[in-house]
Amino acid sequence: MCGRKTLTKDMRSIIEELAIDEWLDEDHEPNFNIAPTQSSPVLINKDNSKIVKMMKWGLIPSWSKDSSRSSRMINARSETLLQKIAYKDLVHSRRCIIITDGYFEWKKYGKKKTPFYMQHPEKELLLMAGLWTSWRSSLNIISTYTVITTSPKKELADIHNRMPAILEKSDIDTWLNCSANNNIHIVLDYLRPFSGQLSYHPVSNFVNSPKNNNTTCIQPLDESNELNLF
Repeated sequence: MCGRKTLTKDMRSIIEELAIDEWLDEDHEPNFNIAPTQSSPVLINKDNSKIVKMMKWGLIPSWSKDSSRSSRMINARSETLLQKIAYKDLVHSRRCIIITDGYFEWKKYGKKKTPFYMQHPEKELLLMAGLWTSWRSSLNIISTYTVITTSPKKELADIHNRMPAILEKSDIDTWLNCSANNNIHIVLDYLRPFSGQLSYHPVSNFVNSPKNNNTTCIQPLDESNELNLF
């Protein structure tokens, strides 16, 4: 699964890297420990423009009576998207990209778990495939999303048996354009283990608490601690 991620780049850098047309709700700040229920920037297509808006992590289906499902719907398995009632319509109409530059997974060592941080070797953005929707509460309309997961890259399988479906930049337009008459199976083929390179290293348990949000979350363990892992 994907349960924590980062977006440490500033808004201007993201806009330039992805050629964003419009950024709504301009309240983004670099975040080293994005947790479920928190809001983060999500890229969608609107009238053939690349729009970024802040959305809450944890999908609340539009037909839900309350928001209780949110914490259980932070990830969606790519293999069963078309079978799940909460996702099958969104695959055709509400595809999105969750903008990140890294994510965490926890590896088991006996009874203990050690967090690892995955990122692009050149610290470029990692574009996670996702689905989004809007849910009306008694007070307002809330936009929420889920991260689609797939089987891991071979070198990451020892850390976790799932990983986010990360898109190539060349896939962005097709994935986002839900109005085009794309063969859905061509689009779903994008949800494969990432073909690009990822670097990864163990980090401290500091990241375990969502309250912690600074560079310590992604710093490699020092050599003495790292040796104790194996």
